[in-house]
Amino acid sequence: MKLTQIRNATLVLEYAGKKFLIDPMLAEKEAWDGFAGNARSHLRNPMVALPVAIEELLAVDAVIITHTHTDHWDEAAQQSIPKDMPIYTQNESDAALVRSQGFQHVRVLDGENRFVDGLVIFKTDGQHGSNELYADPLWGDLLGDACGLVFTHPDEKTLYIAGDTVWVKPYARSLQRFQPDIVVLNTGYAINDTYGPIIMGKEDTRRTLQMLPAAIVVASHMESINHCLLTRAELRAYSLEQGIEDRVIIPEDGESMIF
Repeated sequence: MKLTQIRNATLVLEYAGKKFLIDPMLAEKEAWDGFAGNARSHLRNPMVALPVAIEELLAVDAVIITHTHTDHWDEAAQQSIPKDMPIYTQNESDAALVRSQGFQHVRVLDGENRFVDGLVIFKTDGQHGSNELYADPLWGDLLGDACGLVFTHPDEKTLYIAGDTVWVKPYARSLQRFQPDIVVLNTGYAINDTYGPIIMGKEDTRRTLQMLPAAIVVASHMESINHCLLTRAELRAYSLEQGIEDRVIIPEDGESMIF
């Protein structure tokens, strides 16, 4: 497989002969306001520019949207992606939204999705913040659902893209069930002003590798959005301190990895 970190959670994945654009955030630098009620909301998003031209990202077989928050599915993506592109969403609510934006071939992921030639994509659960956050009707509705993705094929390593989640039982169960070789973690440590982290941070890389002694973690969702506080430099230093630097890949925007 070839995995390219584009920016934030936006990835391009070439896997089992197919090419996917995942969670496209395609806006120009500082195109929209920071997320209110979250850390550093005075900063405008995205904080950095796309490392490649949008046109280079559109030569794919399909788009997968783990959830429709602006930093995973923005107006620039909606305007740039062809309306006849196959798009996969986590649930019918997200699918209805994407269809209302003019897209013609929108499908909801099942728990297990079998494609031709042995490719299977599993949809996994997560939780986009703490139990306390989800008990708050305002924030619980706003954060909503966000899925993860597991890619399997007889000729490929198993890849788990965990999505926007904190460490919860469904995440740990997915690690146990699928035993992925590569785990993409959204490790930017996005902070809500009231309820704290809403995605993973540096300690979650160590915990993941403790559960999967042979796996590699790829750090994503960093240094692009106002409330993501963990930097690449800090994660690199932590990995060295913990002795896991050989198993934590921290790609720059635009960097490709082959596994």
